[in-house]
Amino acid sequence: MKQRELVLILDFGAQYRQLIARRIREAGVYCEVKASSISAKEVQKLQPKGIVLSGGPSVVYEEDAPKLDPEILNLGIPILGICYGAQLLGHMLGGKVEKAAHREYGKKELHLEPSHALFKDLDQHTSCWMSHTYYLASPPEGFAIIAETDTCPVAGVANDSKQIYGLQFHPEVVHTPQGSQMIRNFLFELCACKADWKMESFADNAIMALKEKIGNKKVLCGLSGGVDSSVAAMLIHKAVGKQLTCIFVDHGLLRKNEGDEVEAVFAGHDFNLIRVNAQDRFYAALHGVSDPEQKRKIIGREFIHVFEAESKKLGGTDFLVQGTIYPDVIESGHGSAAVIKSHHNVGGLPDHVDFEEIIEPLRDLFKDEVREVGRVLGLPDDLVDRQPFPGPGIAIRIIGEITEDRIALVQEADHIFREELRLAGLGKEVWQYFAAFTGMKSVGVMGDERTYSHAVALRAVTSVDGMTADWARIPFPVLERVSNRIINEVPNVNRVLYDITSKPPGTIEYE
Repeated sequence: MKQRELVLILDFGAQYRQLIARRIREAGVYCEVKASSISAKEVQKLQPKGIVLSGGPSVVYEEDAPKLDPEILNLGIPILGICYGAQLLGHMLGGKVEKAAHREYGKKELHLEPSHALFKDLDQHTSCWMSHTYYLASPPEGFAIIAETDTCPVAGVANDSKQIYGLQFHPEVVHTPQGSQMIRNFLFELCACKADWKMESFADNAIMALKEKIGNKKVLCGLSGGVDSSVAAMLIHKAVGKQLTCIFVDHGLLRKNEGDEVEAVFAGHDFNLIRVNAQDRFYAALHGVSDPEQKRKIIGREFIHVFEAESKKLGGTDFLVQGTIYPDVIESGHGSAAVIKSHHNVGGLPDHVDFEEIIEPLRDLFKDEVREVGRVLGLPDDLVDRQPFPGPGIAIRIIGEITEDRIALVQEADHIFREELRLAGLGKEVWQYFAAFTGMKSVGVMGDERTYSHAVALRAVTSVDGMTADWARIPFPVLERVSNRIINEVPNVNRVLYDITSKPPGTIEYE
């Protein structure tokens, strides 16, 4: 199999590391995020076409700041440093990093050197997004200044002979309107990439690799009916056909009627599908648990135990398939990166599993890429476009302890919210939308009587890949209908709240 082009992103704890990856993937170039502690020898083995050093919250000259193996600078691979990455390059090569008089955060006017390849086809005067307290005050010897602002005289530097470049601002965010083109220029003008990352070739190569790996062995797939697990199952099915058995675990934490709907969707496909009703098992394991990380880990553990039990009933299976995708891996943390939340299928796995290996064919893909693969494989649009639903289900939409009453309350409120958004024609416009149990009670009045009941939160966001999201501007009349219906139709609810928090600083889910 032909080796695809690779660009490495070395992560120094950046808030925007996933956005850098998205911009590179959007340009048709495959990239991976690696810890900044990676050695030059490890980089050399991967044979990347280019390296991007991410931003980060540290100060480059402090003792505990994340470092870069200096030998990486001598590999002859083009390097682009962003924010902290640019400061680190400057510091390592003899430049001067200083604290800014005022923390710079926000939009700034930018003046570019239009003749430089990094800024090919860009306007000489544009805008950019700054987010730093420290900056490169003077560049190292041999580096030319190629961008500046009125408060940041060294906003971009270049050493063409060494193929090392640095930008103090963030080209990966939408607030830098020509930033995507800067990244494309780095990829195609400076790294000579050819853009060979396409979902058609990914699907073909994945099926070929799965056939080779699995051979004539048996495979078990945890099928939730969501986009990720469905696409993973279809890839395996295309590779090995009847050697695959799909297990749909109904853990009692699904949306209203979802268990029956999942069965109906896959009844028309040539899958070996087994439904396991494991509500009692999951409820017992989660009894009295309020901590969100503990919930995720318990659910991940119980999923594996159910799969192991079903595998034994089938006489044993060799491989377990999961629909893990790249955001799951990134958010579960690596190297100096923070753990945002342990995804039940990554950080929530037990230390030992009774399978030869866990196969994750979508582990390198973002959500929109998974949808593309689904279409390439011939899955119907209503399945491919299905809104994301987390593996732990309603458990992470209930703040605090999980009880059957709270599950029923969320299911009913969520059903009303989803129904009203569909009726309003907003079902496909909004990336993800759901109701959550807040754990808060408040005083109200219904029928001239005092009530002291629960508050339900509605969450709806717009996004492309789930790594960043903005709250959805749902029309007030729609929200009013939803609120009225929930209060009138769902017992023990007297208040409905609408969450207008973006990601970051929030996450899409509550726990």
